[in-house]
Amino acid sequence: MTAVARVPQGEGSLFDPAPIARAMLRWYDESRRDLPWRAAPGEAADPYRVWLSEIMLQQTTVKAVIPYYRKFLDLWPTVADLAAAERDAVMQAWAGLGYYSRARNLHACAREVVARFGGAFPADEEVLRSLPGIGAYTAAAIAAIAFGLPATPVDGNVERVVARLHAVETPLPTAKGTLRELARRLTPAERAGDFAQAMMDLGATVCTPKRPSCMICPLEQDCLALEKGLEGRLPLRSPRGERPLRQGIAFFALREDGCVLLRRRPQEGLLAGMMEVPSTEWSEEAPETTQALRTVPVQADWWPVPGLVSHTFTHFRLELAVYRALVPLETPLTLWARPEDCLWVRREALAGQALPSVMRKIIAHALAQSA
Repeated sequence: MTAVARVPQGEGSLFDPAPIARAMLRWYDESRRDLPWRAAPGEAADPYRVWLSEIMLQQTTVKAVIPYYRKFLDLWPTVADLAAAERDAVMQAWAGLGYYSRARNLHACAREVVARFGGAFPADEEVLRSLPGIGAYTAAAIAAIAFGLPATPVDGNVERVVARLHAVETPLPTAKGTLRELARRLTPAERAGDFAQAMMDLGATVCTPKRPSCMICPLEQDCLALEKGLEGRLPLRSPRGERPLRQGIAFFALREDGCVLLRRRPQEGLLAGMMEVPSTEWSEEAPETTQALRTVPVQADWWPVPGLVSHTFTHFRLELAVYRALVPLETPLTLWARPEDCLWVRREALAGQALPSVMRKIIAHALAQSA
């Protein structure tokens, strides 16, 4: 491949975009990943499948998404089917995939697509952005992949490819605007969806965060980072502050008939609407045990389970002590349990509940001590 002409323009270089696009599309035609949401070559993409996959792929790996994607299509083959589903059923199907606001927005978006557009996703990037849960990246991805519009979705993979191609040394997140603009200038008017997916695939499989495979890259001769010996360092990132620690106590109540007490979380805030093992508030200070035991969901003999449950959220780390109690039948709930939000669930049915990962950790930790 012959290196393309470069026109200096501030940090990095502005490439003649046409040869870059042609090289990427040739590479994509030969090396594209076979993913269940991708249309076969020459076939039109299904906007519903593109949207569903893009929502699931936010901050989640392809490997983790594939079984959830297939499960959702089995349960709800069309956006109208998803819109008609109960939200609890959607949350249960999503459980374990994380970042649960995506599931709530997914359901809300499906209902809005049906109500406003008769079940057909709008072929307009700005209108797409008006729908719940669809931001700039997702709107551009749907517009380009599903409708062939000249839109430019820029995710972490694309940022990495562009930062290396242009040798952009400004750290992220400061460089995001520059990288978006450089990526936009590379996007061709024709086959914009294939080009977007080619850039994503290149970042995921060749231009990887560590040890990029430069010798098989279609942009090897055009990459300024490789020319400068910076390919393993870019993109640079500003140092992250340490996540703050929050602490609390979870109360695992196991009834004599084998049922576990769950409580629905509030409809707003972190893990909104999900089921949980009742707990104290999560705060920066560890709760005082005597005071915490005054807020148990049922009156019983509570004993501490050895060890802690740790979980990392986007903005903080969580450590929970766990107390466990064996509860007789007909034991009333306390007001701290919010009885209207509580449910006794048989142990074998827990897998079907909308339980986030941290709650499954608590249950596994408590049950491991039950022998």
